[in-house]
Amino acid sequence: MVKPAVKVTGTFRSERGLQTPWDYRYAHRTKRMGSSAVRELLKLTEQPDIISFAGGLPAPEVFPIKEFSEACQRVLQEKGAQALQYGTTEGYYPLREQISRHTARYGITITPDNVLITTGSQQALDLIGKIFINRGDRILVESPTYLGALQAWNAYGAEYVAVPSDKNGMITEALEEALRYGPKFIYVLPNFQNPTGVTLSLERRYQLVELADRYGVPIIEDDPYGQLRFEGEHLPSIVVVDSQYRGNHSHCYRGNVIYLSTFSKILAPGLRLAWVVAPPEVIHKMVEAKQGEDLHTSTFNQIVAHEISKGGFLDEHVKLIRRVYRERRDAMLAAMDRYFPPEVDWTQPEGGLFLWGTMPEYLNSKSVLEEALKQKVAFVPGEPFYPGGGGHNTMRLNFSNATPEKIEEGINRLGSVIKLIIEKRLVKQN
Repeated sequence: MVKPAVKVTGTFRSERGLQTPWDYRYAHRTKRMGSSAVRELLKLTEQPDIISFAGGLPAPEVFPIKEFSEACQRVLQEKGAQALQYGTTEGYYPLREQISRHTARYGITITPDNVLITTGSQQALDLIGKIFINRGDRILVESPTYLGALQAWNAYGAEYVAVPSDKNGMITEALEEALRYGPKFIYVLPNFQNPTGVTLSLERRYQLVELADRYGVPIIEDDPYGQLRFEGEHLPSIVVVDSQYRGNHSHCYRGNVIYLSTFSKILAPGLRLAWVVAPPEVIHKMVEAKQGEDLHTSTFNQIVAHEISKGGFLDEHVKLIRRVYRERRDAMLAAMDRYFPPEVDWTQPEGGLFLWGTMPEYLNSKSVLEEALKQKVAFVPGEPFYPGGGGHNTMRLNFSNATPEKIEEGINRLGSVIKLIIEKRLVKQN
């Protein structure tokens, strides 16, 4: 038996540190991949004694468990063979019809040919990256923006043109200069944005659509929270504004916007069900890309979602979610007024799951988080949400997942941590 001239071991050291033989086999695109700062932080906050404002988690108290149980039984009894079988990539047709009817209530007429069911909005973002982004393509985004979109598109080699935002959303006065960089598309979360909780004003929605049309740049509208408005007037979605701008009277939408939404925030995230509304030719291309990923989204989950959403249940359930989240938002705002030092500012969201805090420039939210975790309270530092850097003194706070009592105690702890850090700095200066 001939012995190998080179001894192969499981791991070895190089100038880059501990390596394994697998490190030289990964595709180049994996170099741009990284773990989500939010998902990694959630691992630290699983301890039951930590009050966490870190995740974007819906309130489990509002999950319609009884209705799910009944719907699952009906589906298995009446449509069991279909529900447990393979399905079409486009999605369960009655569910796509249901989404089409629901969308029409908000001012835009579409057909099921405009709808694709995806395995969560995160898959929709990945499919968009797969069919549109070449390495080096520029994507125009708000700053800060949704971390999950950056994570999805980094693997495809995207670069980012960041437009600043304020309490009224993306500053469209800065948009035209950014459009001159020739972005592949514009990505925007117009309603109760993740991470800041702010809403794009009506005037800016029209400016966005007009400028995007003038420069020939499509818009990706990510709208997971649009139905969770519990204060103020409903604003038309970007896809509706675009349809009005183009005078589209067709039953089949063929405009400049790709619209994303989800059942995660209005039913349950464990379903992993979302949908895309887009021109049919875009849907067709996304279908081709999805076939290479998972063939189709869970048939059973789709039929259950359709079953549970019938008969007006979903409309009433969303009203419950709004009441619960409004109470929790109010509790967090009131607690911040009581316990946070005057040097800290925060947004006043009219819906959704998040608000955004801004501390003095001399503070670093990562350092604040380290001290906060010692006091058993957690939040998400804002820096990862800025594609061009910055935001070292910002933080995202989730109010949907904790009870008002937990919010009161957690904000009290966090406020005490921030005050103490500020006081220590003042002592050092004097």
